[in-house]
Amino acid sequence: MKKIQLLSGNEACVEGALAAGVRFFAGYPITPSSEIAELMAKRLPEVDGKFIQMEDEIASLAAVIGASLAGLKAMDATSGPGFSLKAENLGLAIMMEVPCVIVNVQRVGPSTGMATSPAQGDVMMSRWGTHGDHPIIVLSPWSVRETFDLTVRAVNLSERFRTPVILLSDAIIARMREDIELPGEVEIVDRPRPTVLPAAYRPYAAIPSDVPPMADFGSGYHWYANSSMHDENGFEATGDPQAARALISRLHAKIERHREEIVHTVEEMMDDAEIALFAYGCVARSARAAMRIARTMGLQVGLIRGVTLWPFPEEEVRAAAERVRAIVVPEMNAGQLVEKVREAAGGRTKVISLPRYDGVLITPEQILEVLKRVLTDDPPLNWRGG
Repeated sequence: MKKIQLLSGNEACVEGALAAGVRFFAGYPITPSSEIAELMAKRLPEVDGKFIQMEDEIASLAAVIGASLAGLKAMDATSGPGFSLKAENLGLAIMMEVPCVIVNVQRVGPSTGMATSPAQGDVMMSRWGTHGDHPIIVLSPWSVRETFDLTVRAVNLSERFRTPVILLSDAIIARMREDIELPGEVEIVDRPRPTVLPAAYRPYAAIPSDVPPMADFGSGYHWYANSSMHDENGFEATGDPQAARALISRLHAKIERHREEIVHTVEEMMDDAEIALFAYGCVARSARAAMRIARTMGLQVGLIRGVTLWPFPEEEVRAAAERVRAIVVPEMNAGQLVEKVREAAGGRTKVISLPRYDGVLITPEQILEVLKRVLTDDPPLNWRGG
């Protein structure tokens, strides 16, 4: 018999993490992500996992990095200014190539902003919010079920590529409730571990996959997880340009060379679309509703939903731009991802921003109004070609 559960997005995130094998969570409560920490505190001991509430957000991600180095799949969750505080340790995890998942439930900012209201203002923060030159993987769910699925995927991608992965949710998806059927089993990916003797182990070796095996601390492999520029053995190489170039190049290559494995979009009714909507997260729900209303009115509108936001789905947007009259980008910020859409479209079609940043979800009616103006060649004021 199928088991249907009524879950919120935050609750589905916890179930997804546990299904994927997360057994350590360190966090610090902050609205609207707090339910993730609260439920982790209850559920992790039931599966022999560990929960720690740390003294602040900085310490929580530091603890997550430590747990991952010891071999556990580890996760943290936060929101707004809490994500800012994790920026330094996010860079540390990227540099030391430590798998972990950071959930950011977006709310209106900057700073304390509107703590209970939804926003999508951290899209660029998730890409560029830490220091240095690095790639990142960011996933954006649009439903409770997809929050479960993408949490599993975030854990798997972090293990597969030895890198932090950000699950970029928002206050609406995190707190809405939907009936979902959880799968009995999910695909589980474990980090590559060394098959050589400890004396031959190189924790940052340049190998064809670009993802060197990672030994658990305490397993007999003595290695230095070094935050400074380092060589293949983990030893400091801050005066070695060749080692620095090789390391940074490999950090980028292990993501860029596997874009097809990482980047995911969902298209609806794009075969005959004259206008495409590009949307993600909670706004994709309004965009889909607007598309369906438009279709009943005889308007040929399609939807491209960004599931992976970073790396950005450039090829998918470029392909759409070659066959539609315009791409409309509704998002709950002043216009962040629209610039990447314009860049990918490369002048092949109009790209129109529909921003909203007052803590209220963009409605299907708002989107529909813009669609009508585009189809009647009456572009909105913020239209910019190319």
